[in-house]
Amino acid sequence: MDALRQLADIVGTTHVLTDASQTDPYCNDERGLFHGRALAVLRPATRTQLAEVVGTCHRLRLAMVPHGGNTGYCGGATPDPGGQQVVISLERLNRTIEVDAHSATITLEAGVILAEAQAQAARHNLLLPLSMGSQGSCQIGGNLSTNAGGLAVLRYGTARDLTLGLEVVLADGRMLSNLSGLRKNNTGYDLKQLFIGAEGSLGFISAATLKLFPRPHASQTVLAAVTDLAGACALLALVRATIGDQVTAFEYMSDDALALSAGITTAAAVPFAQDYEHFVLFEWSEFDGAQNDPVSTPVSELLAQALDDGLLVDAVIAQNETQRRELWRVRESVPAAERACGGSIKHDVSVRLSDVPRYVEQTSAELLRRWPAARLSIFGHIGDGNVHFNVLAPSTDTAVEFQQAHGEAISDVVHEAAHRLGGSFSAEHGIGQFKRDLLIRYSDDVALEMMRGVKSVFDPCNLMNPGKVL
Repeated sequence: MDALRQLADIVGTTHVLTDASQTDPYCNDERGLFHGRALAVLRPATRTQLAEVVGTCHRLRLAMVPHGGNTGYCGGATPDPGGQQVVISLERLNRTIEVDAHSATITLEAGVILAEAQAQAARHNLLLPLSMGSQGSCQIGGNLSTNAGGLAVLRYGTARDLTLGLEVVLADGRMLSNLSGLRKNNTGYDLKQLFIGAEGSLGFISAATLKLFPRPHASQTVLAAVTDLAGACALLALVRATIGDQVTAFEYMSDDALALSAGITTAAAVPFAQDYEHFVLFEWSEFDGAQNDPVSTPVSELLAQALDDGLLVDAVIAQNETQRRELWRVRESVPAAERACGGSIKHDVSVRLSDVPRYVEQTSAELLRRWPAARLSIFGHIGDGNVHFNVLAPSTDTAVEFQQAHGEAISDVVHEAAHRLGGSFSAEHGIGQFKRDLLIRYSDDVALEMMRGVKSVFDPCNLMNPGKVL
């Protein structure tokens, strides 16, 4: 058709994919919840090509869906089943534009893989702290478009907090560009914040300038068995009182969640001689340049005090990088274990840290009252109040059938409990199409009206990732 010929003139015929064998990987989400069809998949090689593609699609009134590493959980990068939307893959926009060591910034295109961005920073002895289990395949553009959180939010903040500048292709193909990397810039509205977390519904992020940090010269990783969730929160308070903001991660895992991991790989087994119910994995780093072992004494004293205070009952300290990776594997194996069990009914909620124990206790009790044989997999970044409260089918049931029969009711329990405590149903995974109705259900009417108003200004023809977020 003429539209595809015009687009092929921009990106080249070989980068306009129309055969189903080529387009299917771009039309199915990572969790297998959403399956779409695309008129074509377009693969621009430069930001100029991206702008020309968007401008052409706008003129032709073709709806566009941006596609990154396809690691999202909410169907934000999946086209609808109609077969009339074009998917625009950013995978070829994979260049690092600049690493400014003096300013401690990195400027890169949207298709750069997160792990590669981390490696680029490390070559300059700097740290890009954004970190998550999917970092070997997720892309910077997707990280920013969903305001990704990950493992180091406690110390460094979310993707939003790390962003100094953006380049965005607007709905009509114009480019909004501000990659200056300024730390201070009070020249009107901070427009970049509109596009972070917008999932491509207002414009497509084509490049970004992100903050970098000094690389720590020493770190310490501890896996501890704690008395209960209240003890975990109290332990975090003790850690922060002792070492301040040098604590970079504080993860919680229930014994049920870790039991799933132990069932699929012995490498993820908890290194304790007896059984416990609650675990935390925490890590902190030193940045002051000392050459001795500055963290060994504080960690020993801190753990001894926590033991005396009744906050923890056992602990393992990583003695080297190999042991550190083994401890992190315990935490990072949980999602894979859930998949191996047929998948889970996933929830990504957040509440105030002080409310985490009450939230987990009350929600668990209500779920097990109504579904006594259900298996709970509770883990997450509780240092910032983010709990992954996942529910698996009873071991005697089929996972798909259980999810189809009870998934909606289970999610209602989980989300309503968070809402009652003033929490959020979406802490770090975005809205996409999976949580679109929840946004309507739980958002303030004025906030929704303002969101729709912003959408109408930036995308009046509703061509930018339609059906996502709103």
